[in-house]
Amino acid sequence: MGGVDVLSSRLLLRPADPDRSQAFYRDALGLAVYREFGPPEHRGVVFFLGNGLLEVSGHADRPPHGLALWVQVRDVAAEVARLADAGVPVVAAPVLQPWGLLEATVEDPDGLPIVLVEVPAGHPLRTDLRPPG
Repeated sequence: MGGVDVLSSRLLLRPADPDRSQAFYRDALGLAVYREFGPPEHRGVVFFLGNGLLEVSGHADRPPHGLALWVQVRDVAAEVARLADAGVPVVAAPVLQPWGLLEATVEDPDGLPIVLVEVPAGHPLRTDLRPPG
């Protein structure tokens, strides 16, 4: 028996206030827009999220729970400072975790945790494709 024949995928986020959340992911977090769709009063936005996509569309009466976004960045301290200056709630300051990653957590407008991760030099996940210097 074969597995699912996956052709494409994305994470769907149904926020309490779509306009507010779309502005957060576009303006505060700074994600690039992949595409927009739907009529202006029900606009959906799909963002590039590293090697995946995040769709922020529709509406939910309750914030999501049991879910977090994991976003790898080059400099977690700089990103936390930039986001804090923009008024984004910082839930956890950057800390080197026992598994060797430098992690901090911020929240989106609905309280969804966004774990910002820096992979230190020498860590097995580190895949620098650029020569040093």
